[in-house]
Amino acid sequence: MTGLEPASRSQRDGRPPSLRQWMASAIPGSRLMGWLGPLLVTLFAGVLRFYDLSKPRAVIFDETYYAKDAYALLKFGYEHNTVKNADSLLLQHPPNLDIWANGGSFVAHPPAGKWLIAIGEWMFGMTPFGWRFASAVIGTLSVLILARVARRMTRSTLLGTAAGLLLALDGMQLVTSRTAILDIFVMFWILAGFACLVIDRDRTRAALAAKVMETGNESELGPFVMHWWRLAAGLCLGTAVATKWTGIYYIAAFGIMVLIWDIGARRAAGIRQPYAGGFLLDAVPAFVSLVVVSGVTYLAWWSGWIFNAGGWGRGRVSGNPITAFFQAMPRLWDYHQQMWHFHTTLTVKHDYQSWPWNWMFLKRPVAFYYNEPTGCGASKCSREVLGIGTPAIWWISIITLLVITGWWLVQRDWRAGATVAGFLAGWLPWFYFGFGHRTMFLFYATPMLPFMVLSIVLVMGMLIGPADTVPMRRVFGAAACGAYVLLVLANFYFLYPILTGQILPYDAWHSRMWFDSWI
Repeated sequence: MTGLEPASRSQRDGRPPSLRQWMASAIPGSRLMGWLGPLLVTLFAGVLRFYDLSKPRAVIFDETYYAKDAYALLKFGYEHNTVKNADSLLLQHPPNLDIWANGGSFVAHPPAGKWLIAIGEWMFGMTPFGWRFASAVIGTLSVLILARVARRMTRSTLLGTAAGLLLALDGMQLVTSRTAILDIFVMFWILAGFACLVIDRDRTRAALAAKVMETGNESELGPFVMHWWRLAAGLCLGTAVATKWTGIYYIAAFGIMVLIWDIGARRAAGIRQPYAGGFLLDAVPAFVSLVVVSGVTYLAWWSGWIFNAGGWGRGRVSGNPITAFFQAMPRLWDYHQQMWHFHTTLTVKHDYQSWPWNWMFLKRPVAFYYNEPTGCGASKCSREVLGIGTPAIWWISIITLLVITGWWLVQRDWRAGATVAGFLAGWLPWFYFGFGHRTMFLFYATPMLPFMVLSIVLVMGMLIGPADTVPMRRVFGAAACGAYVLLVLANFYFLYPILTGQILPYDAWHSRMWFDSWI
């Protein structure tokens, strides 16, 4: 099946569905095919992300912060000051690792993403491949997660695989997957948390239906159902916040979303007091899972700073870990106030800054790396890593997001609502900072990408229609969707050299600069 509204077997046979089928229909198709398609597009994504990952052999854009911070975490447990020429020392053959100055350094972001970057540096050394390795792994795995969660949401292996393929073909996702910066990690953990919540929705609706069928509606509030997958979501979302604070907006958005899901599930099950049951039996455990678990996870990622002397503002550390923890909390709070002040007063102009109302139009991409080497067979050559999304994805998603917003307003379809919520949680908060003229960049939109792709895939499902629709509609719908995917592939192929730092004749490079604002 490829449409968005597959009928259960009993419905196709003319028999009414059971409550279990009504509330959580089975995913059609074989488990093998459900994994084969997503794994194939993940393999494709991995090849794109790991091929020539060590090139360009340079410290590009914000790698100058995060690669060294990650290495400091390995060595000291906290971020440490470095000498001014540290980048050039690291690019020597072999790398000169004598890069440390005195004292812990002030950093603007929590340490989780840098700890992950550090894994690659520990495995492969302090080289461009080493500090980019974790980003490439995370960027590749995000394709698999999106493919699987889209399959679960649409009940279609084909649409799920299409979602993974579109994410694999996005330029911004590729560039951030091949660069040691934090945004790809934020995207991954938000997507992973969202996937856990979607799995939890399916499983708890099935469990609720089973309990109601077994005991009937004896209680006006309905039975209690444990949401185990929300604990995993809390771990993921807490790690997202521990990478960049923007993850906290997703906790708020997803918290409201799951409460609406819980009330809707109780209504669908025929519970007499669904709102009271949702608030009394589901809201408090959801708060614990998404807020308390996230908070504990967030603090856990700060362990290196908490339990080691020498970090910025840390001071002396007690030998008793319990005493050390409570001793650190006031200092950590002071540190966070300094970080907040930094983020809310950062108004320094930058050549590549842009505003959130321009992001979807790709008005101002970011040159992560640019130089003019020789060896391209022309009088002038260019080599660039340009942080830009694939226009065929970003521009069409403007339309599809509007379509599914209208679909949610009319039909109250949970898939449309969840997708819009995920997108807005990553976009709207930046307007507040934008009106305050905070310096920001297009790649800050990276966490929105999975939800942009989901909106496209949901509209694909609408075009194709459910399995029992008019065959001609499905033929034309599938043809239109296939043509669109080919367009995305062609667009990505054309831009690929400036996404990965290929050496091009200047004219070939300039032909890919569609607008003056891209230069």
